[in-house]
Amino acid sequence: MRLLVIGASGHLGSEVARLALAAGVEVIGTHARPERPSELHDWSRLDVREPFAVHTLVQLVRPDAVINTCYDRWSWGPTATGAAHVATAAAAVGARLVHVSSDALHAGRPEAYTEDDDPSPITPYGAAKAAAETAVAAIDPSAAIVRTSLILGDETSPQVRLALDLIHRRSEGRLFTDQVRCPIDGAELAAALLELVGNDYAGVLNVAGPQAVSRAQLGKLIALRHGLSPRLVPTGKATRVPSAGPLDVKLDSSRAAALLKVQIRPVSEVLAG
Repeated sequence: MRLLVIGASGHLGSEVARLALAAGVEVIGTHARPERPSELHDWSRLDVREPFAVHTLVQLVRPDAVINTCYDRWSWGPTATGAAHVATAAAAVGARLVHVSSDALHAGRPEAYTEDDDPSPITPYGAAKAAAETAVAAIDPSAAIVRTSLILGDETSPQVRLALDLIHRRSEGRLFTDQVRCPIDGAELAAALLELVGNDYAGVLNVAGPQAVSRAQLGKLIALRHGLSPRLVPTGKATRVPSAGPLDVKLDSSRAAALLKVQIRPVSEVLAG
């Protein structure tokens, strides 16, 4: 099988590529920055905002499957428009498409969100993710659209690096005690995405951790994982920060648990060492 990973230089994309290569899959990856992200792989530079560039690459590679992990939290183009370009190009060659979405497209509420809950974004990033889902579903109704939450990895992964930077005062800010998510290990999420490549599931699927924690609790777990005192984690209230985004966003991933073989562990177990 030939797999094209859009955003292979990012945390999740690199995990997908690593697992796929280990399984003997032929992997072609892309990156967005001018410089090469790694000496280990000759990934292709791709700006997903450029439809001709996306179409040309996909026609050249002619993959059996495409996993799109690309996003830009601060820009509409790569997240929304780029998703449409990738879906169009993948459909043109008959490739299986697995598109990665986010819990950021929900507004937040006490009850967990299921796959049947429509997007209700309250931030520009959430709106871009919602638009991406709409485009992908319209262009390729057979695509799998995976909504996930905070993705964890080593100290270079964004969520872990954020907590460590705040703990060591390399950056300013606070982790909120009233902002709840369902974190997931990046390698386990990558394994789930690769499983979806091999089946015919279509539509939205929640794939997130089974344990809901606040961002402050997550920061304290990260501190303990790295031998640091949880007291060093600066905390605060999201309700006091107008730009903080949604508060309580929990994903009900019971459908994925019944469908997929990969076991998604609770965050406390992931960070236990």
